[in-house]
Amino acid sequence: MKSDRDRRDVIVETRNLSMHFGGVRAVEQVDFTLFDKELRCLIGPNGAGKSTFFKCLTGQLTPTSGEVLIRGQQTTGAEPHEVASLGVGIKTQVPNVFDGLSVDENIWLSARRWHKAKRARTITAETIERLKLGDIRREMVGRLAHGQRQWVELGMVVAAEPWLVLLDEPAAGMTHEETARTAELIKEINTQAALIVVEHDMQFIRMISQQVTVFHEGQILMEDTMEAISNDKRAREVYLGNRA
Repeated sequence: MKSDRDRRDVIVETRNLSMHFGGVRAVEQVDFTLFDKELRCLIGPNGAGKSTFFKCLTGQLTPTSGEVLIRGQQTTGAEPHEVASLGVGIKTQVPNVFDGLSVDENIWLSARRWHKAKRARTITAETIERLKLGDIRREMVGRLAHGQRQWVELGMVVAAEPWLVLLDEPAAGMTHEETARTAELIKEINTQAALIVVEHDMQFIRMISQQVTVFHEGQILMEDTMEAISNDKRAREVYLGNRA
């Protein structure tokens, strides 16, 4: 289902995007559009191309062909730090936190990267309150549970005040309670930023999803609500199956 929103609201677009690894066509001529303040989930079976597509957006991979545009700016082949400098927050599967520093210090460092010290202190306090991290703000990150570490990293992303956030499997390895809390945090982030979320956990996707893009064999199989995708025979056959 394609959106009829104004094209001026498009903030991420790919045109004929392809990524080949030798003879493997991981992503093949994908046209994708994300609108301002939208929350889009990317799903698909292992090897479907969603993670490779995500890495092309973040600058972790340089596409074989095609284009990536962020707010109309050509970012095809840009480095991750160049993508981030446009106001894009990126959280990959590999944790990017400082274990020997407190929660407060981790978030402050992220804010300080983009702002002067006084503003960074304000942003740190606002982020901790917004994501409800006050109870652990003085704790060393290296001593935190897995889910708490993931929340700290979300806080570091938010502290940069991005208008677009790209998350790769933010609920991986979490308990049910942690997953539910993470869903609430993501919905809170979505009040101020658009998001693209790659995820396998169907229950988590149902908690947060608006529009969902299904990848299959390097291409987009369909885009619609989670409810419509769950009821679609093609989507069920390639991915959802009995888990729908």
